[in-house]
Amino acid sequence: MQGSEGIIIEIECQLSNSLPSIVIVGLGNKAVDEAKDRIRSAFTSAGISLPRKRITINLAPADIPKDSTSLDLAIAAAIIMSNQAQQRPPKNQAIIGEIGLTGAVRPVRGIIGKLLAGKKLGIDHFFIPAGNLSQAALVPDVTLQPVQDIKQMYLAFNNEGGFPLPVDNSTSTIVPHVEQGSALSYIAGQTQAKRALEIAASGGHNILLSGPPGTGKSMLAKALPSLLPPLTHQEMLEVTHLHSLASSTYDQLVVSRPFRAPHHSSSHISIVGGGYSARPGELALSNHGVLFLDEMPEFSRITLEALRQPLEDRIITVARARHVMEYPANFILVATANPCPC
Repeated sequence: MQGSEGIIIEIECQLSNSLPSIVIVGLGNKAVDEAKDRIRSAFTSAGISLPRKRITINLAPADIPKDSTSLDLAIAAAIIMSNQAQQRPPKNQAIIGEIGLTGAVRPVRGIIGKLLAGKKLGIDHFFIPAGNLSQAALVPDVTLQPVQDIKQMYLAFNNEGGFPLPVDNSTSTIVPHVEQGSALSYIAGQTQAKRALEIAASGGHNILLSGPPGTGKSMLAKALPSLLPPLTHQEMLEVTHLHSLASSTYDQLVVSRPFRAPHHSSSHISIVGGGYSARPGELALSNHGVLFLDEMPEFSRITLEALRQPLEDRIITVARARHVMEYPANFILVATANPCPC
């Protein structure tokens, strides 16, 4: 993945007469290079014989850095098809997945972006981890083949059973989640503030709630998502993809509008985005939802200045030495402040 976009990596495998080893070339990082140890253990656990030759794996295009464990399953498939498989998948199919030491196929990060990138290049059939199926079902007009373990793939490529029927999600529908949280009807009084929240929700306007401590500013702000309509299918696609890139629970489906409330002590990078791989921050994770800045004057000035471009352009550009990424940031900003710092 390159930010929120994806590229297609072609896995090439060659067997040569030399000492048994696995060599991975093509500008992969340590996580990619460690795939050879995961694959070796997975083959042993699954009872699949690994060719006793020098196995050279090339990741093309070789001049683009690779940093994803989602190449594991494709590398394993290339080894199987090099001398053991009786059939090969057609050109319009792609293989995605991380392999565990037991041979199990684990879910990967950013599956939606990977499917969309392949779809743009004419790929309509994907072998994916079974744990990513709920997210992948959001992408229309593709055929998904969930894979449980490497043994299942080995048997399928050798016409000995294997995969269940593929999932054709051209007509699948996802039921959006309707916010059932703190609605305005549960808040007593505050007629003027409620009216302001209704106007902000209906027009997508940003809002600042100012008042002494204890007057209900935070409670009112948290009620704003209950006024917003459910996510559309396209919005669920974008929100789930962004959260998959940044969250540790990247195999879950996001069906409700995000409500992000970073603390004022949060770092600038965690809010704007960035880091080693330029992942999305709180601004992008609030896309199609609400960004709540409680006690806004307590945030650093550099962070508040960074809000200007997303509020105007509805996108956030994260420029780093190795990456320049652009993420959608179409959110409603709700901020609270006391009349005086004291």
